[in-house]
Amino acid sequence: MKTFLSIIAFLLLTAPEPTGQVVIKGRVTNLSDEPLSGVVVMIKGSNVSTLTDADGKYFITAGPEAKVLVFSLRGMKRLEEPIAGRTLINIVMEPADAGKPGRQDRMNTKPVKNEVLCEVQEEADYEVAARVAYDRRRAYPAGTYAKAAWHHPPYVEQKSESYAGISESGYRDPLREPYSTFSIDVDNASYSNVRRFINLGQEVPKDAVRIEEMINYFKYDYPKATGEHPFSVYTEAGICPWNKNHYLLHIGLRGKDIDKTELPPSNLVFLIDVSGSMDSPNKLPLLKSAFGLLVNELREQDRVAIVVYAGAAGMVLESTPGNNKETIMQALDKLQAGGSTAGGAGLMLAYKIAEKNFIKGGNNRIILATDGDFNVGVSDNVSMEKLVEEKRGLGVYMTVLGFGMGNIKDDKMEIIADKGNGNYAYIDNIQEARRVLVQEFGGTLFTIAKDVKFQVEFNPAYVKAYRLVGYENRLLADRDFNDDTKDAGEMGAGHTVTALYEIVPAGSDETGLPTVDPLRYQGSDAGAAAVSAAGKVRYGDQAAGSDMRPSMKDVPRELCNIKLRYKDPEALTSKLFSKTVGPDIKKAGETTDRYRFSAAVAAFGMILRDSKFRGTATLADVVTLATGARGSDPDGYRAEFIRLVQSKK
Repeated sequence: MKTFLSIIAFLLLTAPEPTGQVVIKGRVTNLSDEPLSGVVVMIKGSNVSTLTDADGKYFITAGPEAKVLVFSLRGMKRLEEPIAGRTLINIVMEPADAGKPGRQDRMNTKPVKNEVLCEVQEEADYEVAARVAYDRRRAYPAGTYAKAAWHHPPYVEQKSESYAGISESGYRDPLREPYSTFSIDVDNASYSNVRRFINLGQEVPKDAVRIEEMINYFKYDYPKATGEHPFSVYTEAGICPWNKNHYLLHIGLRGKDIDKTELPPSNLVFLIDVSGSMDSPNKLPLLKSAFGLLVNELREQDRVAIVVYAGAAGMVLESTPGNNKETIMQALDKLQAGGSTAGGAGLMLAYKIAEKNFIKGGNNRIILATDGDFNVGVSDNVSMEKLVEEKRGLGVYMTVLGFGMGNIKDDKMEIIADKGNGNYAYIDNIQEARRVLVQEFGGTLFTIAKDVKFQVEFNPAYVKAYRLVGYENRLLADRDFNDDTKDAGEMGAGHTVTALYEIVPAGSDETGLPTVDPLRYQGSDAGAAAVSAAGKVRYGDQAAGSDMRPSMKDVPRELCNIKLRYKDPEALTSKLFSKTVGPDIKKAGETTDRYRFSAAVAAFGMILRDSKFRGTATLADVVTLATGARGSDPDGYRAEFIRLVQSKK
């Protein structure tokens, strides 16, 4: 018997380790057998993961040690499925609230085994952040978070979040105000922030809803840029979905695409908030995971420095080549949260480091990651705005990444991004981090045009009134269009920008539109002073202030004229682009997917804001419109939008 056992032991000890890997495939659907895209499929206990495609299909390579697959998607119950030698695993997911108890049950405070945050506890927004595991003994002092788990955060009353007030733009009469002038906005923080509120079952603050950012979260497959200008311009006009008596004009820009391998070298400064307000699983730990994704994209010619701030600011990593990934990640992993928030001091130090390592012709950028809760030194909105405005002339751009919940200072972060020649994104989960910092790496971090301004002149022969949907915080005076000293938005490689105008057609008998009495002393030239700095009106002197609407025979057969001004990234003088839009209006069945989907998002934003301009729009209408316009959706963002709207019904 002993001899037999010895032989068995010998065979076990000398047996070769299994080295083979298998590819597991499958499809993920909901209870109605509809495909679920964007589902995170992860090998439990590892950082190996993938996402389902638009058809709900996935494949993932599993090593011999893989035992369990984890399936997670916002709004759906998290599932674990044993592998057990299977190569085909199909999954049906249920809504997260199916048979679920109250919110209090989400507050899991059981100790985490071995004090390692390496697996998710529920189906929450932040669960996939755990795919990059953190050793808590390395990341936090002994005893810190001794009983914390990586869990869905409990319900938090939004008592200290702050948002800039929004007063919706109303209708304008082209006879009195022929020009609509605004700065482009490629930020999309509002959409992911709204998504966070909805996923947590909370009421969305009206001022958190910036409709233009919701629209611009999605790509619309505009034609590629060709010719001398670094973007293409697309237009389409149709019947407005929420008011059949109005038109809706869709204007889209697409920045030229640049292959990642052709991007110029980057001089990046990670400016990271490590104050006490960041001491939460969905803040600093998620932040580290997000930056880890970006570090993985860096090349040898790129450089990274890390500056942190709490009660004071300090540098934790000198500018380091991007291929020294282990060094950069070690510096990130050591960060701990605690103390007050000297954001102004952190910004000044970050600018100093960026200037010191400036790369001429390169991408010089500060990436600020924070919840925006600055409370020491330069911290009020006006002072922060002044500081960033003083520094933007250096050629250093700004990207702001917002994290967390409960005390988000959205207004402050928006100001820093806008005034710092940059962009602003809200990171609510690791998928969003991947989208911003990996999938859209070039557009997020490399500017192809700065100070991009729109000016649209409407033809009063065809337009009785018009209103710009959203962009309230980006409006410019008409005279600012030709003023190259006036700051405006930046456009990145491959970025798309979309703007919608709701139009009351000429000849409409609609009443209640705003009117302005004719001026006493200027007659037909009443509006000349108002438009002189912006240039001569295109559609006749009548449009400058006369009560007489020009006849169609007196003006070109055009709905409007679009002008854009922009500067090359290192230029001081702007260039002009112009395009006219014909008066042809498409019927409901003739419009494109891009037109209908953007309209669906705009309608949802108006519903969330309880806008007086929402017309007949309902959540059911939004779902119908968006579903019919889903089109190509490889990353599942449009499908996710439809689920969000459905969850509000």
